[in-house]
Amino acid sequence: MGSRRRSRALTLIAQRGPLSVEADPDRPSGRLLRQAGMEASYIDLADERHLGFDYLRWMRSALTSARAHTVLHIGGAGCALPRALAAADPTSRQEVWELDPDVVAFARTHLGLRRAPGLRVRVGDGATALAALAGAGATRDAVVIDAFLGARVAPGPTTPGALVHAAAIAPLCLVNVVDDRGGHELARVAAGLGEAYARVWAISGRSHNTVLGADRPGAEDGAAVDLTRLGPALARDPSPASVRELS
Repeated sequence: MGSRRRSRALTLIAQRGPLSVEADPDRPSGRLLRQAGMEASYIDLADERHLGFDYLRWMRSALTSARAHTVLHIGGAGCALPRALAAADPTSRQEVWELDPDVVAFARTHLGLRRAPGLRVRVGDGATALAALAGAGATRDAVVIDAFLGARVAPGPTTPGALVHAAAIAPLCLVNVVDDRGGHELARVAAGLGEAYARVWAISGRSHNTVLGADRPGAEDGAAVDLTRLGPALARDPSPASVRELS
């Protein structure tokens, strides 16, 4: 869940239940997916590499810094980030787990979600997928968790146990957290990441989103992020951000 700055109102073009798609007059090929009124994904039908939400660009910068080639995405909506990564490098492997089958069907009908090299979308519970993949000894370069229940981070894939499963799968984990009063969600997720990984850090800017990152610097499995290089890349983003180490 994120937001994108706009200069003009969007136009509703499709709606089904709590799901709706709006056209962006500032970008003719841009489409905004809303879920229960909240902004869930922004897709450019003409250029899937375009990421309209700032926190997704920050995540892409972190994944690029770590040279993450195989990525497990928990939470999909319109699958903006995995589609952008797959479009930029069809040899990569982007695996998405989205809980709501209606969201996937709506994205296929109205947001141009298609089968593509490097992209696989599955319907299922993210926490269950993490446990199953960890139990099977599966490995990825990174796990990205961007799953919500309403306006709050989905609790299932961000419990300490689920994050331990993420750490068994990948040496790098990124979690999108929307700021809450008092920072309780940030503290909860950061604590869980701290139990599973050696280092925890945070990317933040002016938006309500904070990206929590966790990795294992110096470990043989690699994929640690060079924060000294990530910082300047984030500062150059259209929505500048900074990174700070938490533990």
